[in-house]
Amino acid sequence: MPARARFAVRMVGLTAALALVLTGCGGDDPENPNGEADPSATSSEDEPYLPVPDGVELTPQGSELEVGDTATIAYELSQDTVGAMDITVTSLEKASFDLFVGWELTKQIRKTAPYFVRAKVTNVGETDLGSKQAPRPVPLYAVDGENRLIESSLFTGSFKPCDGATFPKRFKPGSTMKACMVYLSPNKGDLTAASFRPSQDFDPIVWTGELVPAKGTEKKKRDQGGKGDG
Repeated sequence: MPARARFAVRMVGLTAALALVLTGCGGDDPENPNGEADPSATSSEDEPYLPVPDGVELTPQGSELEVGDTATIAYELSQDTVGAMDITVTSLEKASFDLFVGWELTKQIRKTAPYFVRAKVTNVGETDLGSKQAPRPVPLYAVDGENRLIESSLFTGSFKPCDGATFPKRFKPGSTMKACMVYLSPNKGDLTAASFRPSQDFDPIVWTGELVPAKGTEKKKRDQGGKGDG
């Protein structure tokens, strides 16, 4: 790896913002003033939001999960191609730029706060999720303290502290991988959750849990503390 490697960064607030739209339920339905259940609405809710193979049961939209929980999700890879996978978010981690040794960090990047999200991903569909052309990212966002979505940062090479934000060139049905995504929260913001939200009208599936220090950050603090004591 070059001494001053670069990585491509996609950050909410710096390149493009996608704020979560919060909608509330309430009020009378003018077409159903008595509040009685609509059978047609109930049947449509039971149908999967995208076509998936028999035996694959999608996690309902709007599910609130915890770290360690698994969601079965589907999203469109292209207009006629749907991918399905199990995603288990295994940790939410607060990182430090001390872990980015050898990588070029601009002033703009230094104004952010780095976080890692680790997950286990299994292809439960019938489509190869890999790509021999442009790398295909794992479809997870981070949610910051202002309830905005943040895309993962993509590196031009391997980033050992947190590697695997994209699928390999081949990721056939039944394949499993460990993924780790790097997120840079603008204005040194927080990370409050991981989110699956393939489109703006999709009620997101979110994972919340304890934010733990990324591996290597605690050792760095101990080393610095030791030098100070000496």
